[in-house]
Amino acid sequence: MTAPNAPALSPQEQEKAQAAAAAVGWVRDGMVLGLGTGTTSAHFITQLGERVRQGLKVQGLATSVASEALARQVGIPLLEPRRGLTFDLAVDGADELDPELRLIKGGGGALLREKVLETASRYLLVIADSSKLVPRLGRFPLPLEVVPFALPWVLDAVEKLGGAPALRMAKDDPSAPVYSDQKNLLVDCHFGQIADAERLAAQLKTIPGIVEHGLFLGLAQAAVIIQDGQAQVLRPGQSARPATEFAELP
Repeated sequence: MTAPNAPALSPQEQEKAQAAAAAVGWVRDGMVLGLGTGTTSAHFITQLGERVRQGLKVQGLATSVASEALARQVGIPLLEPRRGLTFDLAVDGADELDPELRLIKGGGGALLREKVLETASRYLLVIADSSKLVPRLGRFPLPLEVVPFALPWVLDAVEKLGGAPALRMAKDDPSAPVYSDQKNLLVDCHFGQIADAERLAAQLKTIPGIVEHGLFLGLAQAAVIIQDGQAQVLRPGQSARPATEFAELP
């Protein structure tokens, strides 16, 4: 619900909030949740906090310092990392996704923690506005998280792969590089359309100094995408179906 004096949401933000609302509707008492990072995930966390204040009992672990702060602010009980911890559901946004639910993530700089938590989840649900669905990945630059010492050699290696890498710089200070929550550097790679995401992921894994890349392959079970104003559920290789058809997780 929007506060009386809150500014009106843009159409894109309305879509993000709508996708988040569908996801919140599938959260059940007792779930352990992975909380994503980014503007769409912030809508989910905020709406989940409203449900918690109404009596929903869940616990979560956030994929970034920013999401952790928001979750604490809205009253979601948080866990600490520990051995054996798995998540019933992780909910996160994506910078791009294709019809097979391959993802590019990391525009918010949280790709390492996102991949750690989402790999440890039984179910990853992606929530996104209509602009994020693409026929083929690659329009959005592919993020890498890189150990600072290794940066020059990582840039050389990615350049050889055709990635046109660029060190991510702060928007308010173009001379200052952006660091992840783990104090690593972020590099954005411009490959253009990615013909074989699995092959590229394997190639990037062989480059020393890349802590993680932003290709999330084979992790998402479903996605909620807003199309023509309606929340639609996508599953790998299947036609979209209205989210209202699903009383539980699709």
